[in-house]
Formats: sequence, C-alpha cells, structure tokens
Amino acid sequence: MILRTEHIVVLAYILLGPIVGGLMAGIDRRLTARLQGRIGPPLLQPFYDLSKLFSKKLAPVNRLQFPLVASHLFFAFLTGVLFFWGSDILLIIFVLTLAEIFLVLAAYSTGSPYGAIGADRELLLMTAYEPMVILTLVGLYEAARSFNFYEIFNASTFLIFKLPGVYLGLLMVLVMKLQKSPFDISTSHHAHQELVKGLTVDLGGPALGLVELAHWYESVYLYAIVFLFFSANIWVALAGVAVTFFLVILIDNITARVKWQTALASAWIVALIMGAGNLIPFYLITRGQP
Repeated sequence: MILRTEHIVVLAYILLGPIVGGLMAGIDRRLTARLQGRIGPPLLQPFYDLSKLFSKKLAPVNRLQFPLVASHLFFAFLTGVLFFWGSDILLIIFVLTLAEIFLVLAAYSTGSPYGAIGADRELLLMTAYEPMVILTLVGLYEAARSFNFYEIFNASTFLIFKLPGVYLGLLMVLVMKLQKSPFDISTSHHAHQELVKGLTVDLGGPALGLVELAHWYESVYLYAIVFLFFSANIWVALAGVAVTFFLVILIDNITARVKWQTALASAWIVALIMGAGNLIPFYLITRGQP
C-alpha cells in the first residue's frame, strides 16, 4: 500500500494532535500568566493535569454521562480526521456540531441546575457562531472553488487578501469556540472567574479528561482553518497561525465577560458586517471569472 499525503497527515494528526493541542494549552497558560504579571505554571502542566484526571476513579453521575462524553470526544476526533483526509469541509462542520451536541446532552443528563445553565449557554453560543462558520466556508469555497482541504491549501494566492473580513469573523469564532473571554459564558477556563464551571460542573476524573482531550484535538483543526488563509507560503502560514493564537489570548486577557444577549447580538453583527460585507462584493467582482 502506497501512503499518500492525506494518509500521512491524518496519521500525524492522530498521533501528534494531543501533543500539539496540549502544548498550545500550556503556551496559552504561560502567556496568560505573563500578561497578568505572574510566573505561571510549567509548559507541560496541561499534560500533568490530564494524567492526574485519568488516574482518578471513574464516578459518573448516571449511566448516560460517560457514553455521551465519550461520543463528544469521538466526533471531535472524527472531525479532525475528516478534515485532514480532505473530505468536504461542509460535512466536517456538521460532524463538529454533532460533537458539541453530545457534550450539551451530557450536561443536561445530570439534572444539575448549573449544568443545565451551562448547556443552555453552550447552545446559545452555537447559535451565535454558526452563521459566521458557514460564511467562512462559503468564503473559502468562493476563493478556491472547492470545499476540499488540500485544494484550498494549494491555492496560489494568499486568501487573507481576498477574505480579510471573513478572517476577522473567524477570529471571533475562535474566541467563542475556545471558550475565551468575553464569550466564555458556558464554562470558564480561569478558576478566578467562576465558582462553578457550568457545562462541565458535574464532570470529573476520566470524563473531564476526555473533554480536555477533545478540546486539544479541536484546537488543532480550528487553527488549521486559520492556516488555510495564509497557505500560499508555509512559513507565512505558520506566522499567521502564531499571530492569530496570540490575538486570541490577548483578547481573552483584556476583555470582561459579556452577557448572553451581547454575545448573540455581536456575533450576528460581525457575521453580517465582516462576513457578508466581505463575501458579497467579492462574489460580484469574481462572478463570471473562471
């Protein structure tokens, strides 16, 4: 059997995805600490935390909780596999949404009022960022004439110049998807911001470890989408991902959490102004071109 490019990339994602995602989480915590005037934890602290979670005894609240959390990890993992395999990006987004639905169901299944509030807010966030996600996919298709990852990757021009508004809208999606301020309304990743953690308040031990592992896999392919905007040159693309990564952390540290009404309204306004405002003139200009 001859290994093709997509086979190698998928294998690398399966094996290295958690390592890259964990390192990104460690860098995030270190940079956040520096921006707040603290020393911060070791770079490998996320791996120590994950190891400790998996070393604990599994004690789910009910029979449904752990299977639902495991399904969340499976579909988050499958999203990345399909993405790097070169499948249709439109299909991939639906699989990613399914992964989020399983996490929401896990929160609802416990009967906890805090978990229910977190689940409600997560559904609200999904409603807020999905329009911009769809516009991002439409923009990539219009610029590269394909939903395939590798065909977009091999674009001869920097898509950021064609889709600057879409990129800015995607930046907002990243802040929401990665649970950063000001949109971390369903679960907070900073201990000083919440007494209870909303969506994952009833998760602990291996179950919480699976959620964290899914988050690491998710981070990898979300930033891979950012990579596509700069993929005409690999070094520029890596620099673009690094700058975007830092911007997300910076936004997280200089903004306060907003109410759900503000989160919903601002996401739709950004989708309308940045997304549609970029795509409509781009479509009119390129219409009829081969």
